[in-house]
Amino acid sequence: MNLDPKIYWILFSLALVVAALWEMARPWRGVSLQLVRRWRNHAVLLFGSTAILALIFRGSAALVAVAAQNNRFGLLKVTALPLPARIVLGILLLDLFGYAMHRLYHAVPVLWRVHQVHHSDAEVDLSTGIRHHPFENLITHAFTLGAIVLLAPPAAAVVVLQALGVCQIFFSHANANMPRRTERLLRLIFVTPEMHRIHHSDEMRDQNANLGELFACWDRLFGTYLDASVAGVDGMRIGMKGCEGAESAGIAFMLAQPFRSAATEPQSIPEPVPARTSGD
Repeated sequence: MNLDPKIYWILFSLALVVAALWEMARPWRGVSLQLVRRWRNHAVLLFGSTAILALIFRGSAALVAVAAQNNRFGLLKVTALPLPARIVLGILLLDLFGYAMHRLYHAVPVLWRVHQVHHSDAEVDLSTGIRHHPFENLITHAFTLGAIVLLAPPAAAVVVLQALGVCQIFFSHANANMPRRTERLLRLIFVTPEMHRIHHSDEMRDQNANLGELFACWDRLFGTYLDASVAGVDGMRIGMKGCEGAESAGIAFMLAQPFRSAATEPQSIPEPVPARTSGD
C-alpha cells in the first residue's frame, strides 16, 4: 500500500488551491510586495529538495513500512492489537515522533541552524510550509524512515499520515482567519493556523512553543502549549529578529543561512507555563 506520487501531487495541488482561496477570502494580514518572490523561491526549495530526496532515498516511506513488517522487533508488531487499532496508534506515534523532531530542531544548535530557514520568513502564509532547507528535509526524512523501521506501523498508517500531512502544511501556515469559536474547538484536536503562527513569532519564547505538527495534544501533554503570543495579538511580529529585510526572501539567503557565523543559537525549551488566553 503506497500513496501514489500522482495522487500525492494531485492532493498537494488541491490543498494549495483551497488554502490560497481561503487566504484571499479571509486574510489574517495583508500581503507584501514580496509575495511573488517568496512563493517562487519557496517553490525552488521544495522541488530542489524533492529531487535530492528522490536521488538519495529510492523507496517511499510507505514502502519502508511494508518492508518493516518483516522486522520481528517492530514495536507495533509485538502487540496483539487488531489492525485498525494499530493503524490509529501508528498515526499517533509517528506524529509524536514529528513533535519530538521539532523539539530537537529548536534545542540542538546544529539542527537549529538549518531550521532557521523556515523561521526566517518575514511573513507567514501557505508557502511558508514548504520553506525548508534541503538539509532539513534530508535529516527529517532519514529519521522518519528510521522511526518507521523501529515502530513497524501498518503501511496504511503511513499513507494516511502522508495524506493528512500534505494538507496540514498549507492549513497550519495559512494567512487566514476562521471564526473564533470554530478555531477554539478545532485546536483541541489539530494544530490550527492561529496556534501555529504563534510559533512563527520573532519572540524566542513563542518559537519554542506550539511545536506540534498535526495533533495539538502533544504540546499540552509536554508543556509547550501557548495560547497567545507573549507580545500579544496586535504586537506579534512574524519571522526572526535580524531577518526582517527583503533579502530574507532570496534563494541565496535561504541556502546560505545555516552557514552564517551570525546564526543565532537556540534557547532551551521553556518550563511549562499556564496557558495564556487571548480573549474571545
